[in-house]
Formats: sequence, structure tokens, C-alpha cells
Amino acid sequence: MENCCWVEIETAERDKRRELVLQGSKVDSRIRDGGGYLPPQLFRLSLLNYLEVSQCRSLQELQPSIGSLTQLQSLILCHNQLTALPAAALGQLRNLRVLDVSNNHLQCLPTELRNLNELNTINASCNRLQILPAELCMCQKLAVLNVSYNELSRFPDEFFIAGRLSALSTLSASENAIEELPGDICNLPSLKSLDLSSNKLSELPSELADCPKLKEMNLKGNKLSDKRLEKMLNGCQTKAILDYLRAGHHGKGKGKVAGSSKEDLKEKDRRKKKDKRLKGVQNEEEDQVEELNKLVIRVLHISESPSALVVKVTPVVKDVRPYIVCCLVRGMNLKPGNALKRFLAAQNKLHDEICEKRTVATIATHELKKVKGPLLYDARPPQTLKIAPLGRNEVKAANLLQQLKQEAEELRKQKKRPNVSGLHKYLQLLDGKENYPCVVDADGDVISFPPITNSDKTKVSKTTTDLFMEVTSSVSLQVCKDVMDTLILKMAELNKFTFTNKETEASSDPETDPADLKSALGEVTVGGSEQSGSPELTVEQVRVVDIDGNLKVVYPAKTDLNMELSYLTVVR
Repeated sequence: MENCCWVEIETAERDKRRELVLQGSKVDSRIRDGGGYLPPQLFRLSLLNYLEVSQCRSLQELQPSIGSLTQLQSLILCHNQLTALPAAALGQLRNLRVLDVSNNHLQCLPTELRNLNELNTINASCNRLQILPAELCMCQKLAVLNVSYNELSRFPDEFFIAGRLSALSTLSASENAIEELPGDICNLPSLKSLDLSSNKLSELPSELADCPKLKEMNLKGNKLSDKRLEKMLNGCQTKAILDYLRAGHHGKGKGKVAGSSKEDLKEKDRRKKKDKRLKGVQNEEEDQVEELNKLVIRVLHISESPSALVVKVTPVVKDVRPYIVCCLVRGMNLKPGNALKRFLAAQNKLHDEICEKRTVATIATHELKKVKGPLLYDARPPQTLKIAPLGRNEVKAANLLQQLKQEAEELRKQKKRPNVSGLHKYLQLLDGKENYPCVVDADGDVISFPPITNSDKTKVSKTTTDLFMEVTSSVSLQVCKDVMDTLILKMAELNKFTFTNKETEASSDPETDPADLKSALGEVTVGGSEQSGSPELTVEQVRVVDIDGNLKVVYPAKTDLNMELSYLTVVR
């Protein structure tokens, strides 16, 4: 394997580079030819402080030689097939700040991580972890821990000992099987964001309200014994939930329980009598809360849509970015206050998280009335592919990529960052590709250039109510569907928030056509009903077919949008 051609490594050694990214099918092929191992010459790059090896399914084992790269500050090993990590070797990386081993097949994390005094971020999401090492509590600078989408049933008790993990600000453990949240969670003084959605929690500790900096909390998808609290989790803001826990023993946690003194017991008895008298009123109120917090998504099948949109896929796209799913969403209200900003920010967050900085999938949203079908999903040479990107004039794809790379490098130098930025990460996804993927409308205009940008022609604005949405991926079709499911759920939540929290409507959008604004100021109707009276979204199916018209995929199908959430109703 020493004789195998690794131009990237040779260049990094010659230029004394401190950053190296190895990813994609060509790298994967070389790893496979080398017996499933990284080349030995890689571990001689002693100056590296950023190393990424990703999207290499042939990489199942990481050699202990990784321990020789003692200057590493960021080690990114996502989207491989790793089943274990070299424990002793990782423990030697004393300068490591970021460890990303997401989307592998790991069943445990090494206890030697306790030696990494500079470790700030661990992303071990989308693995097969069944237990977390208690020794992680020794990482005094650990601020972000993401272990979502694993098989965890509990947290180590050591995590919540006072004085340990004092810097932990973000704890994400959604989609696990966690059954208990200890009352000692209040010993995490820096905790700002907590995500334990879709677990098996039945109770919440009242001490959760004692976390001094907790601002964001997602506990949806847990079946709590306190049904009123469960409804609040699905529709109320974090502050209201914490106030509810702080006010009484409704959380029924294992820590301190309100109502333990004689005075509290008398007060409890008095409240019980009052509650009995007002039981009918309370039940009615809870029913109203439940109805208010419901998210409703209606699915409109192709047979019910007179103007169904079709996307044709050319054979050449198979070698570039083969997977795509699309749909139409009607009923979004982006006009009031910061609704549009929240929508765009939500997309960016999904790109960073579930889309893994766009390396796994890319989302594109378009204003439907500006999209002229039928559409073509194609791949074209970078010197002939042209697009008018968001906020820019029309440019060739090759030139655009070069411009963006230069801008990203200048920004990195200006900010004096030692690591590559998120922009760098997804720009490199097209390196070495003979053709670039694109979505072309009936006028022959490119409206999307994944994973880079959308066209300014179909840009979403404050007056947008109906959208054409696409998710593309080079990983799998299921990834596209999962991302689209998550996106639609997020849009439903945002629309509900906009509907519930009445904001002052902005008088105009700087880039909104006056005629569009005039029509938008009236009542917007969706499917014959006034949108202003309901936050419901309607999702219309879009067929993706091959060049001969044979069906490849339709979204949403019966198996899509099947999220087991008590606050979500999907009407088909």
C-alpha cells in the first residue's frame, strides 16, 4: 500500500500543510485496494491539525498509528464503517478539540478519551452505542456532546456529579432508549441546549428548572406520565415548561419532590380539593391545549392534483449524485415578523446537522409559482453548466466553484482559523467530477446546483406560500427521504409558531415584487380554505421518473412521514 498513489498526501507533505481532507468514492476505492486501511504515509504528516477521512465505506478499522499525529486539533471520521477506535492511540492526541465519528458502526467509545484535556466537541451520533464511558466526565472542556440516534438506555451517573462536565453547554441524545433523566442534571451549570426527543422518558425531574442557563429544550416524543406536561413539551416554549416544573411536582422526577414539608402537604390537600371541583373545566382546558398544539399535515396524492409536477432523471447523473426526492408544500406563512429568517435559519441548521455540512444530503427550496415544469435532473460539464446563483449574476459552474473556494480561503485567513470552514467542506464534494448535478426547468434554466446553490430565479421571499422542495444525496435514497421528513416536520412547527405567536407583518421585503406584495396582503387560500385561519400544511406528491417515464420514486409515499409523534397528525 506504500506504493499506492496518494497525491493528496504527497502534496500535503511537500507543502507542509496543516489540513487534509480525504473523502468520496475515489478515496474509498484506494482504501479498499489497500486492504481497508489508510496508507502508512498519512501518519508521517506530523504538522496536521485537521484531518478528515469521510464517506469511505471500506474503512472499517483505524490504525493505532493515528496516535503519531499529536498536533491534531480536529479529527473527522464520519460516514465510514468503523466498528471500533484505537483506544490507546486516541488517548495520545492531547491537543484534540473536535472528534467526529458520526455515522459509523461503533458500539462504544474508548475510555482513554479522558486523557484529552482540550477536547471540546464529540459527535458520535448515528452509531450503535449502548453505553457511554463514565470517564468522559474527566473532559473538563467538553462543551458539545452529540450521541443522537444510538441505542443508549441511560447516562452514566458520573456525568452529573458537581464539578464535572462544568463546560457542557449542548447535550443531544435524541432517538435513543433513555428511560431516566437524573435530578442531578442541575449540576451542569453551563447547559444551554438539551435534546432528548424520541426516547423512553416517563418522568422529568423538577431540578431541570434549576439549570441556570438552559434556553433550548426538545423533549418531544416521550410518553410522560404527566399528560399535561407531555402536551406542553409538544407546543410550549422552554421557559413555560421550566416554570411548570419549578412550580410543583408535576415532573415527578427522582430528585427532590415538591410538597415534602407539612405546609406543602396542607397546600397540596387544599389544591386537590380545588382540582376536584374544577375537574370538568380542567379537562376541557387540556383538550383545548391538545388541539392547539396539534400539527396537521395533509398529503395530496398525484391523482388529486390537476397540475402534478414531474421530475425526469437522466442516466448520466447516476455517477455524480444519483438520489433525489421532491414534493410541493402549500400553506407556509413567511410574511409576519421574522418568519422568513426562521425558515432560512432552520434550513441552515438541518444542513449542519442531519445533512452533515451538506456532505450527506442537500436541501433546496423554491417558490413554486416561479418553477416551470416538467423538470430535468441532469449532470453537465462544469464549463457548460450555467446558473444565476442567489445574489449573483449568471456564471459558469466551474468559475462559481473557483470563486467560492477563493472566498472561503480568504475568510479562513481573515478569521485566522486553523481549520477549514463549512464552506470548504461541501465545495470539495465535486472535486474530480467530470459532470456537475443540476435541476433544469422547462425554460432550460438551471434552478438548482446541488450541493452548492439555488438559482436566484426561484428564490423564496416573504410572500412565498407554496414551495417546490428537493433533497439530493450521493449516499442513498432513504437519506433523502429522512431529510425531507425532518424538513417538513420543521416547517409545520415553524408555521404553527408563526400562527400562535402573532407578529407584526413586515410592510415589504426589499426584494419582493410590488405586485406579489399586493396580492399577498389579501387572504391567501390553500385548497379553498383561508390560510390565515389555520397553520396546516398541504404536501403534494411529486413523481421522479427515468428518461423513459418509468417511475423511480414518489414522495411522500405511504411509508414516508410516518413519525410516531403524539403532537403530529398526517391526513392522507
